[in-house]
Amino acid sequence: MGTVAEEFLTDADNKAFDIDHRRIINYNIGKYDAAVTNGLSRIINLDNAKRRGHVIKWKVMENLDKFLPEFEANFQKRGGKVIWANDAAEANREILSILKRVNAKAIIKSKSMVTEEIHLNEFLESNHIESLESDLGEYIVQLLGQKPYHIVTPAMHLSKEDIAKLFHERFGSPLDATPEQLTLKARELLREKYLQADVGITGANFIIADSGSIAISENEGNARLTTTFPKIHIAVVGIEKVIPSMADLDLFWPMLATHGTGQNLTVYNSIFSGPRQPGETDGPEEMYVILLDNGRTNLLAQKDQRQGLYCIRCGACLNACPVYKNIGGHTYNTPYSGPIGSIITPHLAGMDKFKHLSYASSLCGKCTEVCPVKIDIHKMLLLNRRDAVDQKLIGWKERFGWAMWKKGMMSRKLEDFFSGTTKNRLIKKLFKMSWGRFRGMPKVAEKSFTQLWQEQQHPDKN
Repeated sequence: MGTVAEEFLTDADNKAFDIDHRRIINYNIGKYDAAVTNGLSRIINLDNAKRRGHVIKWKVMENLDKFLPEFEANFQKRGGKVIWANDAAEANREILSILKRVNAKAIIKSKSMVTEEIHLNEFLESNHIESLESDLGEYIVQLLGQKPYHIVTPAMHLSKEDIAKLFHERFGSPLDATPEQLTLKARELLREKYLQADVGITGANFIIADSGSIAISENEGNARLTTTFPKIHIAVVGIEKVIPSMADLDLFWPMLATHGTGQNLTVYNSIFSGPRQPGETDGPEEMYVILLDNGRTNLLAQKDQRQGLYCIRCGACLNACPVYKNIGGHTYNTPYSGPIGSIITPHLAGMDKFKHLSYASSLCGKCTEVCPVKIDIHKMLLLNRRDAVDQKLIGWKERFGWAMWKKGMMSRKLEDFFSGTTKNRLIKKLFKMSWGRFRGMPKVAEKSFTQLWQEQQHPDKN
């Protein structure tokens, strides 16, 4: 078992029995569930909308080599520049090259999971460039020196008391400050940063091929400020985010909003098609879109599992997952946590390092049920497990154990060789630690089914 897997087991064990963590998460996800249930009730034919979204994303993944160049050509027509990055290191180098060219010292960022994926903040810090998160949740976890806890709500693991304490220690605000007061304080601190920033960096929810645009959804307006005041706008986007047409936003914007937060639409939905044009009063002088691969084509090559790239990052599967709700987002040690993270991370970051995530599931199927684009998530988890075995990435103890189990299960004589008492002793000896400290071991009956059947058929022999 690798180091990352060992850390996962340790962190999961600790977090699962952290009562305060469970209280906060259950409260926050409970509010989410109520809002989403109400939001989804307003969609007349939800299953049809999901099927349509699935088909559009299927079409895109089967024709990615056509849609991405179409976007590039249309974006460049309006003065934008497209940079293709094979991996995180290349994306970071390209960003640094732009920043050095304009002698940038301060960066303002809007919420972006893909910049978390490439560890952009840490990279810029190592090059003595300040990078400040402008999304309130991202800003809070940045102040704490933490990573986002959740794809949509980065500070879901914190209570309002935790945040009030943080702001009191850092900025002297009252310990009993309300959420509204804390938000106003953050706005006061960040507003000047927009004016001082040399470059604004965002992600994108969608890449629109036919118009050469990117679309960003948000609830706070920080992305609009990030892209309006600085002279340069850099958008870092995964290649899977492309959709064929502007008209497809009619489906994807409401589906993202309702599954993400329960809203009909997020408060701010912006479309950017390049730098400021002649006659326009605001916007950046230069705009770059960095199209990031970083392992996505590895997943695209897996015919059975490429639907993992259909994800629109709504976070619905995280909120539905009983494992996520117990062990929390940080335990996964990856920007994309929960069920969707468990199926894509092994392909993006290495099956050998992250194969254990595909086993962190009860396979209840709730993640598949709630997915707005009908990704068969629990099936993908099983396929990842299959790949780990086929690639011989499991240890010799596990291989030996399953080989013996298979041999025993295929032979009634071998299966009945040991008594129930002996089997229970072996189970307790071999599986107590891996089964868990707080679980009771399963009990094997003293007599096997064969023995009971024979006794019933031949009672005179007993």
